[in-house]
Amino acid sequence: MPREVRERQMLDAAVEVFARRGYNAASMDEIAELAGASKPLVYLYLNSKEELFSACIRREAEALMAAVGAASEPDAPADARLWSGLRAFFAYTAEHPSGWAVLSCQARTHGGPFALVVAELRQQIVALVTRLIAATAATASAGCGAPPDGHEVSGLAHALVGAAESLACWANTGTDDVPSAQETAATLMNVAWVGLENLMNGRRWSPDGRS
Repeated sequence: MPREVRERQMLDAAVEVFARRGYNAASMDEIAELAGASKPLVYLYLNSKEELFSACIRREAEALMAAVGAASEPDAPADARLWSGLRAFFAYTAEHPSGWAVLSCQARTHGGPFALVVAELRQQIVALVTRLIAATAATASAGCGAPPDGHEVSGLAHALVGAAESLACWANTGTDDVPSAQETAATLMNVAWVGLENLMNGRRWSPDGRS
């Protein structure tokens, strides 16, 4: 069997075990058995449990970014671009629940260099959303009030990404009554885009009740 195929099998098995057991409790014996390989072969190809975990995180992070990037429609209206990105994000996390569990939970809780990889992934997604919101603000009508400034745009992007992450974790609970990826994306669009549309048109909430 070609090495790349065997390594992919090992990584697939490792993602499943790490998602189910967590890093500390995951056993290289269990990973090797699930991959249909010997433990010495796993060590020969991937060196150590730490390097195997790191390889899993990087692979899942790159695959998620690729899925979101492939859905990008640069010439589409801003709401269509956001909708496409959210659908791709929720579809990917729903189709790869173990990979998402490794990224959203195991890598962060274990900390160290693993958390840094996830932080890099999150920053890439935030940067995409920031550019989208900034482009929307730039095209808003000048007569509709002050558009959000740089700090507000950044805050909105972080809030939107955080909400998406939380919804993906909720939607992947494994219960029967969770919505589909499209329904989850629509939920966030109804909150985010309606709010953004009002903001771009100068309709703001304020603590004293005046918009």
